Parts: sequence; C-alpha cells; structure tokens
Amino acid sequence: MKLSFEEYQSEAKQTALYPNRLSNLEYPTLGLAGEAGEVANIVKKIQRDHGGTVTDETRARLKDELGDVLWYISACADELGLTLAEIAEFNVEKLAKRHLREVRSEN
Repeated sequence: MKLSFEEYQSEAKQTALYPNRLSNLEYPTLGLAGEAGEVANIVKKIQRDHGGTVTDETRARLKDELGDVLWYISACADELGLTLAEIAEFNVEKLAKRHLREVRSEN
C-alpha cells in the first residue's frame, strides 16, 4: 500500500492522542528528538557491533524507528498548521537552490 503525504498525515492524526493536541508543539518535538536518538543509537551499534554492516535485523529496527520519527514529524506539522507535502516541497526547492549555488561557486 502506497500512501501520499496527505494520506499518511491524515491516518497519523487518528492516532495522535497526547495532552493539548494542536496547542502543544513541545510534546511531539520532544518525541521527535527521542525517536531520532533511538535511530542514532541503532546506527552507533551498527558501527560498534557489526563493523558498519547493516543486517536485516537492524534494517527492520531502523524501519520501525524511522516510522516513529515520521509520525512525530507529522504531529509537529499538525501543530504548526502545515502539511507534510508543503514541507517536502519547500525542502526540495531549498535543496535545489543550494545545489545550484554550489555548482555555480565551483565554476
């Protein structure tokens, strides 16, 4: 099943049960930081325990944790009245402009 950003954000909203939802940016922001830390910890252990090789087990764990990161990003977007699609579009445009500046500066 493929989901668009809009579909994902709509589905994620249905599970967003936390205090003062839609007036509490702090809660999903702290959750995002915690989940990103979990991703980083798994990657650290890949380096420490597996010589940098990603196993099927760690790939599955990262997929799970990255899903949690995405959920919290979606919740932060909701708190700010933004959509994931508009955030993604803005980011791609920003990166394209940055890339163009870097290419120009290399010439």
